Amino acid sequence: MRIGVLHPGEMGASIAAAIQAAGHEVLWNSQGRSAASRERAAAFTACDNLAELISRCEGLVSVCPPHAALEQAKAVAQTGYTGPYVDANAVAPGTARQVAQTIGSGYIDGGIIGPPAHQAGTTRLYLSGNSATQAESWFNNSFVDCRVISTGTTDASALKMAYAAYTKGHSALLLAVN
Repeated sequence: MRIGVLHPGEMGASIAAAIQAAGHEVLWNSQGRSAASRERAAAFTACDNLAELISRCEGLVSVCPPHAALEQAKAVAQTGYTGPYVDANAVAPGTARQVAQTIGSGYIDGGIIGPPAHQAGTTRLYLSGNSATQAESWFNNSFVDCRVISTGTTDASALKMAYAAYTKGHSALLLAVN
């Protein structure tokens, strides 16, 4: 399968590498990207723009800064793309709902917990949504431990937010004890 990754930052590039390790071809949009992004994505197939990327892919994974998640989804929707779209951005469930409404039936909610996936056992990708099992196989035999948790539209984002609140709250309490 050909899977497009939006965008190959540090986390996105590790997710792309995991997809590639599972035997899929990874494509990315090189338009307007930095030299550092180009270096991280050197092992993947570059496309000149978003329209080209989407015309060549059978699935998409969005890993971008949280503030850009909805804008990225809108850009993808404007191309007419209707395939599977994993929104693996660290967004709140409310934003995930907006992305889901923008993308439509191909939407799959994703929540990444852990550092960039450079070794096994450190990074999990939780997926939820009606089509979540479709994307789970994109990560077989890779450093990303991918798990479908439900058919709920925003359950993976809710799990990610709950985990973040727990770990940050735990750290704050430990610091307060000092």
